[in-house]
Amino acid sequence: MVFGRQRLRRARFAVAAVFCVHGAVTGSFATRIPWIQDHAGVSAGQLGLALAFPALGASAAMPLAGAISHRFGARPALRGLLALWTLSLVLPALAPNVYTLCGALFVFGVTAGMSDVAMNALGVEVENRLDKSIMSSLHGMWSLGALIGSASGTLAAHLGSDARLHHVIAALVLTVLGVLFCQGVLDLRSAPDEEPPPRFTLPPRSALVIGAIGFCGVFAEGASLDWSAVYLRDELGTSAGLAAASTTAFALTMAVARLVGDRVVDRFGAVRTVRAGGFAATAGGALVVVVPHPAAALAGFGLLGLGVAVVVPLAFAAAGRSGPNPSQAIAGVATITYTSGLIAPSAIGGVADVTSLTVSFGLVTLLAFGLVLGAGVLGTGDRKARAATGTAPTTKSRR
Repeated sequence: MVFGRQRLRRARFAVAAVFCVHGAVTGSFATRIPWIQDHAGVSAGQLGLALAFPALGASAAMPLAGAISHRFGARPALRGLLALWTLSLVLPALAPNVYTLCGALFVFGVTAGMSDVAMNALGVEVENRLDKSIMSSLHGMWSLGALIGSASGTLAAHLGSDARLHHVIAALVLTVLGVLFCQGVLDLRSAPDEEPPPRFTLPPRSALVIGAIGFCGVFAEGASLDWSAVYLRDELGTSAGLAAASTTAFALTMAVARLVGDRVVDRFGAVRTVRAGGFAATAGGALVVVVPHPAAALAGFGLLGLGVAVVVPLAFAAAGRSGPNPSQAIAGVATITYTSGLIAPSAIGGVADVTSLTVSFGLVTLLAFGLVLGAGVLGTGDRKARAATGTAPTTKSRR
């Protein structure tokens, strides 16, 4: 089915709103983790174990998203999966112990992962049909949603609100908004003769290669978000407020870079953009490691956020153009990136226990340089490359 430009623009805004809703769930949950820990009566170690279960659930369920979209259509699938994700927000706060908390967070991750794949696949479809980069700004909208959700959660925590009540209200509001926004996304259906994707399968080889770049970016992202404040406090002896500012610097530069990244990608192409980002992230990591001063660390974490901001959006975009089944390829890349986000915090902590956090961020710097070396794999379907060869954009076999 051919869609007009106006319809595609409406679909772009709709899927951007969906990304915002998805991010708001994450932000709402993250701010109430201390309340959930106290309610469940779990130790810091038990909480750390429980917080691994969302990534485990997401990794296990992501391959199902393509089969669901094939059977029900892209719009109904996204509507249903997004509603399951928003409603699952209530589960962790209800958990009375570590076992139920792990189960609740596993379900939380399952719904997060499947809706994540569905909305990214639709985002790639809209990008292909518009023939202009939009994936970076879509992920910027996710970051904006996370900020909105965390702001509301911070207010609820400040007022001493019970997280169960807070999350029930948030889940209902976000579910209604998600269902409404899904009405505007493209209603894509598989062709009658198109074979359904397998429910569970290994990621295609193209996804593994692209996922390696996503792994490097997400590892640097997870390490910086979770350990930057600890680094400033423990290694540089700063105050808690200044240490927290490092996390803010990283998150802020990453969000801003994502929101404006599409213009850069359209002008210079995905490969050159990620390579330049890799240089920036490498410089930032080197600044953190080599110059033991708070100002240098703040600047370094800001450069890291700037450098890795567009890696995941462009990895998803490249995966969506890398073969005949975009959902399957995106699921493969998403699984790899979720795994990176899962192991990064513990890997940084493990290296720090044996050596120091400075050495840990040396590892982050090396992985950031991997973006420079491997950026070429994101050239799959790169708009600049197509312009040079005169190749038309490709889309899935949909009607």
